[in-house]
Parts: sequence; C-alpha cells; structure tokens
Amino acid sequence: MTSAQESRVLELFGNSTRADHDWLHVVRRQWCPFANTRCFKVRKSDPAVSIGTCSVCYGRDRRNIVICPNRLLERRQVFTDCLHLLTQHDPGNELHIVPEVSIPGGNVDYFVASVKKSKVKDFVAVEFQTLDTTGTVWPERQRLLKTLGLRVPRKDIESGKPFGMNWKMTAKTILVQLHHKVDTLEHIGKHLVLVLQDCLLGYLHDQFNFAHVKGVRLGDVMHLHSYKLDEAESSGLEIHLDSRVSTDAAGIAKCLGIQANTRVELDAIINELERRLSAKTLLTIATPIVSAGEMPSE
Repeated sequence: MTSAQESRVLELFGNSTRADHDWLHVVRRQWCPFANTRCFKVRKSDPAVSIGTCSVCYGRDRRNIVICPNRLLERRQVFTDCLHLLTQHDPGNELHIVPEVSIPGGNVDYFVASVKKSKVKDFVAVEFQTLDTTGTVWPERQRLLKTLGLRVPRKDIESGKPFGMNWKMTAKTILVQLHHKVDTLEHIGKHLVLVLQDCLLGYLHDQFNFAHVKGVRLGDVMHLHSYKLDEAESSGLEIHLDSRVSTDAAGIAKCLGIQANTRVELDAIINELERRLSAKTLLTIATPIVSAGEMPSE
C-alpha cells in the first residue's frame, strides 16, 4: 500500500493530501472551499457521494494537474487577472461575476461585468478549461483514504481500473467551442479569456497550429491565461498566473483550419447580464462564487 505522500491524488475537497486534516470530517462534509458548496463531481452509481478530487500528479514527471474547473476559483484570482480588459470600467463601478450566460455558440462559464446603477457598462467573458480524465480516479482516491486511516470497501482498494488524461479530446473540444464564441465577441468589440493550466496550453502549442499565437495585444478578442499549480509558501498548493498570449477570431480559426461567422447583437448580451445581476453576483473580496453547471459524474 502506498503512503499518502505517494498518492497521485494531490487535493481532496480542496485539502492537500500531504497535510494533516480531520479526513473523516472532510469526506463526510463533501464541501468544495473554492465554490463554497458541495462538490459537484458525483458518482454515477451513487449520486449522494461526491468524489472530491481537485488535482492529481500524473505522468513520468509527476506533473501537478488540475482536473476540476472549480479549483480555478481559488482566491478569485483568475477574475482579477481579467480586469485590465474592462476598458470602459470606471472607479466606483461595481464588479459582478455572472455565471453560465448563454450566447450563440453555447454558454460562457462566467462574465465579469462592470456595472453602474444596475446598468452594464462593460464586460469580459471568461471560460474555464481543465483536463478531462479517462477511466476513473475513484480507486486511487479510495486507496488514499485507506492510507489516511479511513475504512473503505476492499473491492475499491483492489480495483485495477486506471485513470488517464484525455489531452486530445480536451484540447479539440475547447478550440471548437472557442471557434463559435470568439467571432461573436469580436463582432461586438469585447474580450474572451480562456483560463487553463500551463500544461494544457503547452499541449495546444505542440499539437495544433499555434505558431501565430504569441505575445499579448489588448486589441485581440481572445486572451489565454495559463496558470501553474505549485506549492504554496504556507502549505498546500495554489494557482498562479504563468503566462498570457492573445489572438483574434481569425487566429482561432487558423488553429482549426476553419472560419467562423457567428453574429449576435451587443444589446442581447447586455440585456441578459442585467437580468442576472444580484447581490449574489457582486464581486467582493473572498466572495464565494457557485458554479451553475450541472453535476458531472463518474
């Protein structure tokens, strides 16, 4: 049996598996500290059980890899890193984070909106993308809990079912989604920020036509912010901005070898944002932001 220090599960319900915690309480509570709600990753066979795996180490080089999008909500840093793109924001305006807004081409994970007297003055679209897994991480999770002193079913510990990283499908999916959304936002003069991990951005550069995606230009519609997951100065792990690049709608189309022509009026998005404004969407320091997405399961 491997020790907790050797487990490939790095974080469980937001807690470092290398640190001391009341693990029985952590597992029973099933709480995500990043979204301030119950962990939305549940088992297909038992939806009452949240899986809770935020990040894992994977590969020969044992890279720290985020596998849950809510893990990116830490400290709300990813949103403050987008504020410079609110070019029409004025001091005194409120900042709101509005989740799951529908535009032609699909839903956008979040909008950061600059608001004055309940009227949207500017906004930035923000998409999260973490790596999807193949197989199941459940046996690895259960073996970890066993080493931490918790009782788990023997069949879980002895399961030989592995898990892996679905690099190709994750990358292809996000590029196709961006293809539909970026052209829309470029047409109305707004920005979209893709928040992803450094290793996924590296894969995009290696596997797709990304040679033209370099440097940062404020006028570009598409901005890619990549984050590293590293050891924190105090304890545990934390994300921090590693690099930024940008491109336009034609640049994203070039990555896929296709062209986009989706169009939508600016008023349609602003009306939807203003309809969704509330005290819950107001961005304040340490305000929890709950994802509006459906529960995925394993």
